[in-house]
Parts: sequence; C-alpha cells; structure tokens
Amino acid sequence: MLHIERWKIILILTFTFLGVLYAVPNVMPQQLQVWMEENMPSALPGNTINLGLDLQGGSHLLLEADTRTVISDRLDSIVGAVRTELRKKNIGYTDLGVKRDGVTFKLRNLAQDRETAWKIARDQEQNADVKIDDNGRVDITLGEKAIKEINTKVINHSIEIVRRRIDESGTKEPVIQRQGVNRIVVQLPGVDDPERVKELLGRTAKMSFHLVDMDASSTDRASPSSKRMSMREEGGQTILVKKRVMISGDMLVDSQPTFEQGMPVVSFRFNSLGARRFCDVTRDNVGNPFAIVLDNEVISAPRINEAICGGSGIITGSFTVKEAHDLSLLLRAGALPAPLNVVEERSVGPSLGSDSIAAGGKAAVIGLALVLLFMMMVYGIFGVFANIALVLNIIFIIAILSVLQATLTLPGIAGIILTIGIAVDANVLIYERIREELRQGRGILAAVDGGYKLALPTITDSNLTTLIVAFILFSFGTGPIKGFAVTMCVGTATSLFSAIMLTRLMVIVWLRKTRPTQLYI
Repeated sequence: MLHIERWKIILILTFTFLGVLYAVPNVMPQQLQVWMEENMPSALPGNTINLGLDLQGGSHLLLEADTRTVISDRLDSIVGAVRTELRKKNIGYTDLGVKRDGVTFKLRNLAQDRETAWKIARDQEQNADVKIDDNGRVDITLGEKAIKEINTKVINHSIEIVRRRIDESGTKEPVIQRQGVNRIVVQLPGVDDPERVKELLGRTAKMSFHLVDMDASSTDRASPSSKRMSMREEGGQTILVKKRVMISGDMLVDSQPTFEQGMPVVSFRFNSLGARRFCDVTRDNVGNPFAIVLDNEVISAPRINEAICGGSGIITGSFTVKEAHDLSLLLRAGALPAPLNVVEERSVGPSLGSDSIAAGGKAAVIGLALVLLFMMMVYGIFGVFANIALVLNIIFIIAILSVLQATLTLPGIAGIILTIGIAVDANVLIYERIREELRQGRGILAAVDGGYKLALPTITDSNLTTLIVAFILFSFGTGPIKGFAVTMCVGTATSLFSAIMLTRLMVIVWLRKTRPTQLYI
C-alpha cells in the first residue's frame, strides 16, 4: 500500500545531490572559487548567487534621454525627403522648413499639385497629421501618437545600447530598466569607478564618414552642402566637411584597440555593404582628405592615398590606451539614438551591504531555528523529517538561484525568509491528515498513505495560488519587486518537492526499518 517506485527514489536522490553540489560554491572562500575556475573542468558547478546593489554596494544612475534631439533630426530628415520628392515631381514650393513639431511648406500652384503634394506629405510619417489649407500651406505635424512611438523606440534602443556598453566594460549583473516616459535606471553592483561608466554612457558615439569640402575650405566659407566642425587633434581649429554621410557607423561590425608604430589606434571592420561603399568612396576620391566624425567632432581627417577595398581600416587620433579601448567599446556597442543625461546619481557603500547581509542572515537563522523547534515539539520524529526537508529546501533555493545567476537583493532575502515560514505548511497539512486517519482507526501504513494522498489536492491549490501571485508580481513589478517574486517562485516550487517527495521517502524508509506498532504524531 505504502510504496514508492525505484525510479522515483533515484530521481529524488539525484535532485538532492545536484542541489547540494550546485549550492556548495556559495560557501567556498573566494580564493578557492578562483582556483577551481582556473584548474577544474568547466562542467563542474562554479556559479554563485550575485549580490545586488543594496548588498555589495555600487552605483545607482538615473539617465534621461533627450528625445527632442531625435524628433528634431526626424523633422530635418522629413524636410530633406520632401524637398527631394517635390523636385522629382516638378512641384513648385516656398518656405519649406521645420515649425514646432512639424514640417511646413507652401505650394505655388495649389489646384494642380494639391493631390500629389498631399501624397508626398502623407508618405513621410505613418502617424503624422497632414493638412492643406486654401492658401496652399501644407502642414505635416507629428501628433501625440507619432511622438509617443518615437519616444518608445528611442528608450528601448537606448536600453539595449546601454546594456551592451556596460556588458562590454565587464560589469557583472547590472540592473537596467525603463522608468517613466524617457528615463532609464542603471544599477551597477560592485562598481568602484562610476565616473568611467558615466563617461561611457554619456557619449552618443554617433560615428560617420564625410568628405572634406575642398572648394569651401579654399574660401573658408561654408556652402549649403557643407558644415563646419571642430577638430579633436587641433584644439580650437575647425574644418569644413560635406553634410552628406558617405558611410554611417551602423555599418561597422567590429572595432578593437590596437597599436600602430607604437601608438594606440582603433581598428574597425565594415559589413559587406559598408565595405563596398568604403571601397567606392576611397577609389573615387584618391588624394582628398576623408573626415571621421564622432559626435559632431572630427577625430581624424586622413588623406586617401589609394582605394581601400578590404572592408577594414584604422582610426588614428593621438589616443591614450584607455581612450582607444573606450572608443572601440563604444563603436562595437553602437550609437545611442539620443543623448543620455545623468539626472540622479547615488552611491551605496559596501558597509551598508554588509550590515544588510548580517541583518538578513540573523533574521533567517532566528526564523529557521524557531520553525525547527516548533516542528520537533509538535510532531516528534515526523517534525525531524520536515526539518531536514526544510534545510534541504533552502539549499535547493540557493542552488537554483546560482544556476540562474540571479541577483539577490534585500527583497529577495525577505522572500527566502518568508519561504522558510510557509515551507512547512505542506507537512503540517499532511501530518494533521495522518492524525485524522489514525483517529478513524486506520492502520499505520494506511494512515500515512492516506495522509499524503488526501492532503495533496489542498497543498497543490494553496501553492498554486502563491505561484500565481508571484508570477503577477514578476510580470508587472520592477527591480526589488521582481527579486522578491523570483525567490518566492523558486521557494514555492522547491518546497513542494521537499515537503512531499523528500519527506515521503524519509517516512517510508523509517517505517520499513523500525516497523512501529504505534505512531506518535
């Protein structure tokens, strides 16, 4: 009657062994962990739980994206596109330019060109509002929906670029998430040089390649197709470059810091489209200078000596080793769609984290001790089984969090402590059900078997509701709320395994060995 299949026994023991094995690295000294990573096979468990900002200290940054810059650039591009299309269609116009959140121009011949002009304006922006009045004035306005869509794209893209840059810098387990309409929260646990991170995040890193306007340079007067830019190498000096972007930075697929003639430089490589365009531009402009522009500043303007068709090149600019490393990192990660400004910065000292860990550990030990004592006093030997399962349950939680490389924060510790309190609920339900079966005169084996079977639906329902709440917290919560939800989900799942499977195996083994004539529970 009270039987457990052999494959289930093997499965339970295997899970228990793996749980202990994957949890062990968390209690190893740091030096031993480093030694194991260097000398032991990579298949062996070596991951540990990552401590969050509130536990190990670090930096908290609140960044604000300047989305107005993106909207302004978008309006400028609409102006250029409208001008090109109107000229293609031979449509006369005047006063083409940007006005507030839109583009406006006036038709010379309203009756003849109204329909074509409306179609041209309509094709520029899907969510834009287009109006043509009786005087021939055409207004292309970015409405609330269009601006909201641009803001959303800018923030989502910015978060991805920020994540790449921080990952490239070697920061472990950063927390990067959106806050409000145009802000991004960045938490960097263990970072002791926040200024460098701020510098990396504050640079847009928008790279482009332009031809130098030789005709305008001879008169030192900008033409409509050129613009004046400052030169990085020559402090205070400027150069006139053509506005047209010959090759954009998004065509780069790789960049690395290296050395040439003993000086730090940055090597880069284009994708296939960029390589073809780079080859064509350099072949057609041999002898002319080629400006490399980063964030509206010319960092280098070398002269083209020959066609470069290999799809790669180098950027020189009197860099230091650190500057070459940072520039290559920025180019690999990609350009930010909008400038990011630091609006708030906080630093958390490691002493606060140590105090938090000590307080959380003390609370966990006290809570665990009280629960263990209560279960032993109320349920005797069965309480001992529940206590063993509870300790293993905590080990399982640590093991799973280590495998997932989860970041543990104070709310996460609170979730673990709460799990300690409620993990024995399943055992309480089972043991009380066994008591009822014994009172009804059933035998020991029948009572234990009935207790586990009859209590299972109730245990499943109660834990299922807990999991539903935890999933909702994880789906809609942010930051600390998600950390709490993760530990609750993991704790609930492991408590079901330990309270039902583990204790049942221990009870069956004990009953077979002792064969008691009476059951005191």
